[in-house]
Amino acid sequence: MSVLKQIHDDLDAAVFDAYGWPATLTDEEILERLVALNAERAEEEKRGLIRWLRPEFQNPAGPKAVQKTMDVEPDDDEIKTKTPQTAKPQAKVAWPKKLAEQAQVVAAQLQAAPKPVMPAELAKSFTRANVDQLTEMLETLVSLGKARELKSGKFAAA
Repeated sequence: MSVLKQIHDDLDAAVFDAYGWPATLTDEEILERLVALNAERAEEEKRGLIRWLRPEFQNPAGPKAVQKTMDVEPDDDEIKTKTPQTAKPQAKVAWPKKLAEQAQVVAAQLQAAPKPVMPAELAKSFTRANVDQLTEMLETLVSLGKARELKSGKFAAA
């Protein structure tokens, strides 16, 4: 096998792994899944959820992203992230009345959190947030694949 072919096969395997798809898909099945994924992203954008790949270029007027690095503790499978020392504390966000808006702000706050958080800890980033409602929203986000619940009971962005 040529080196170029091996590199191409390795790249294909990495892409399948990144999408969580089996490597045995046919071209037609790949296309079907990509069309479905595109429709899902279009629906998210209609609801106001936009996944910027390069926010500094795609949305320069939006909030500035904080670069995160990952560090895995050797004695636990819980993942922690570190924020640069220059990061400023976030201002409290008003707790929305509508369920869809609650999901959006909870997901955004979870994404911005420098490390996995307990629901009560995350509730401190909102004004008038009910910890029980917030916990239920976090569990909903986990079921939708938008968040992860760790063994410690903490939550992190997916």
